[in-house]
Amino acid sequence: MKSRTSAGNEENEDEALPSITLRFPVPREHEGMRVDQFIQNRIPRLSRTRATEIVRTCAQTEDGTRLRPGQRVRRGQEIQLIRPGFREPEVPLYFDVLTDDADMLAVDKPSGLPMHPSATYHRHTLTYLLRQRYPENTPHIAHRLDRETSGIVLCARHLEAERNLKIQFQDRKVRKAYLAMVTGHVPGVPLLGKAGEPNGLEIDLPLRPGKEGMHVKMEVAAPDQGSAAVTHAWALCKGEGHSLLWLEPHTGRQHQLRVHLAALGHPIVGDKLYGPHGEQAFLEFIAHNAQPHEDWLKLTIHHRQALHAHAVGYAHPTRSTPEITVAPLPEDLCELWERLEPGSSLAPVLERGHQRLSQWPMAADLGQTPAFATIPNQGS
Repeated sequence: MKSRTSAGNEENEDEALPSITLRFPVPREHEGMRVDQFIQNRIPRLSRTRATEIVRTCAQTEDGTRLRPGQRVRRGQEIQLIRPGFREPEVPLYFDVLTDDADMLAVDKPSGLPMHPSATYHRHTLTYLLRQRYPENTPHIAHRLDRETSGIVLCARHLEAERNLKIQFQDRKVRKAYLAMVTGHVPGVPLLGKAGEPNGLEIDLPLRPGKEGMHVKMEVAAPDQGSAAVTHAWALCKGEGHSLLWLEPHTGRQHQLRVHLAALGHPIVGDKLYGPHGEQAFLEFIAHNAQPHEDWLKLTIHHRQALHAHAVGYAHPTRSTPEITVAPLPEDLCELWERLEPGSSLAPVLERGHQRLSQWPMAADLGQTPAFATIPNQGS
């Protein structure tokens, strides 16, 4: 099943923007936690200091009682954060539904759509769109994708399913495959499907937050100074000046695939942080209100990083049945490959990727190789 939900950007420049309310129900495992710790737990990548500031300025209960950072939350309580309205950058306000049942939802997130609210985004997020589309039983996101990365996001429809999916990710029981377009040919990366290369090239480079430059960047670290990060890589296609790679991360570190490929000297096309121009491309992007422009595109070639979360293998959170879900390569990346490597057809090489999916353990349990869409219908 595949369907699309969307919302228009209807903000009027002359109208006052309504205040924004974030609601966080307290599950049983968080009972007794400090309010600032609870908010830090519920908002990805939020520091404890920032969480404390947020609680002091805008946290309350459902009846409007203001909360202090050191107060303890109770099971069943709803913690609300109220902040003034603000104008958000334009983003794609839609997502495609790949699978949907009473327990979980798999969506195909477009590039540019943030996952969660932040200082810059609230209504222009996947979290908000899910709440608009499913107001009675809003699915909860079980993992994360970078804003510019397109592809599969698994969501849970109830608390038990959310716990199950998050534990699968935490225990590294979820199999993931990404497609990436990179500059040049990465040494040592075999063609996918080549006999004797079942594991591809293993990229084993620990990562840590960057010590210099922008605080959002990660960097390769010595084994005793960083977190383990392992990626297996194959080439689906080697063109004249670029390669289409099939990547399977064994770990899930922040920016892992982007940093690993950049460290090998073959950054992902369009990557603003780890591309050949360093932080210049990112700073140019920010200077123009996070919107692409001609001079910036000369640096990056494409308006976003050419990285797509293509396939996920997992156990269904309640039935425990094996599942493999695939999101077709989006049109902007199909068009990019045609620009980079004119006349190179993607359909047959992506089919080799799906032969790789048939080797995943959950594919054997399915009893047959599923039929997967490889590229979008250009006429849709």
